[in-house]
Amino acid sequence: MSKRNSLLIFILTIGAFGIINTEMGVIGILPYIADHFHISVSKAGWMVSLFALTVAISGPTMPLLFSGINRKKAMLFVLGIFVLGNIVSIFTSNYAIAIIARVIPAIFHPIYFSAAFTMAANSVRKEEAPKAVSKVFIGVSAGMVLGVPIASFLASAVSFQISMSFFAIVNAAVFIATLVLFPSMPVKERLSYGKQLSVLKKTITWLSIVAVILLNSAIFGVYSYLAEFLKAVTNTSGTLISVMLVIFGGANIIGNIVAGKLLTKDANKFVISFPFALGVVYIILFLLGQFTLPMAIITLVWGILAGIGTNINQYWITSAAPEAPDFANGLFLSSVNLGTTFGTAVGGLFISELGTQYVVLVGLLSLILGLVFILLRNYMQNPAHAKQFSR
Repeated sequence: MSKRNSLLIFILTIGAFGIINTEMGVIGILPYIADHFHISVSKAGWMVSLFALTVAISGPTMPLLFSGINRKKAMLFVLGIFVLGNIVSIFTSNYAIAIIARVIPAIFHPIYFSAAFTMAANSVRKEEAPKAVSKVFIGVSAGMVLGVPIASFLASAVSFQISMSFFAIVNAAVFIATLVLFPSMPVKERLSYGKQLSVLKKTITWLSIVAVILLNSAIFGVYSYLAEFLKAVTNTSGTLISVMLVIFGGANIIGNIVAGKLLTKDANKFVISFPFALGVVYIILFLLGQFTLPMAIITLVWGILAGIGTNINQYWITSAAPEAPDFANGLFLSSVNLGTTFGTAVGGLFISELGTQYVVLVGLLSLILGLVFILLRNYMQNPAHAKQFSR
């Protein structure tokens, strides 16, 4: 990879960090948001849930609509919207306006990531594409790992407005770097909307979408309740819970690096082995989760696998529809958000009906179903089987 391409991918990684930081960073400052706008913490949580729901809805459509636009211009447009949204959030005292300032950037969120993943993949040889994409995912992980504690620290040490300013500054810096350092990137071959939408006629595309929804459900259906699990089952202190979350996040970054290398070797075998590996971790979590030291080790391994899983999800959908990369990346973003929503909802049901320890079951069940759809796709990829199935 040339030094120039490495620089561009680094900027894309920081851009991913800035946007995910805007999305997830507010998790750490929900109490301050509630105080600032004089609302309940649960209502402040709309700033997270509405953002995620908007991304899930706009995931397939917005990359499709922007697929023919110069990628540099599209990314500058999205980054500009995020900067403006951040600025409005800093100065408004009206919660409804603050919500609008969150939802509008969320509409365009998939455009940046779709363009970033496609550009990263196109900057290297085809067989090296997963490794390049995994570097962009490091920014996603860093946004989740570092964004929350940084925003929380700034809000507690200085003010809510300074915390929101951090989001704006990162996005503004990436906007300037993209404007100055990125070359113009017109789309060489503009695909019609019909041609891109035609990938939805392929059985493999739908098998991949369902598999990704289930794999992300397996990861986030359990991870969403990690803090609650550590508190109720492992009986750890608040400080140790924070440490465990940092361990998980740091391990997630490691998983992104590992995944990029493994997916370039034998992707199909790697994808098939993933549900088994994570399933073993969940079984151990269920059996030994009440012990602090084993839980720390489990959290480390689990975090690595979660980072790997994110890369697998992106690869699994884009490899099913390589003829429409931007649209495929939009489908990926929508699928993982739906998986997160589904897994978190089902995980909550298991906790309320059976107890916190049994949240692991949503992970195991999702992995089993996900494996079925992974194997079905592999079966369908055999030309003889695909022909037989179509008959």
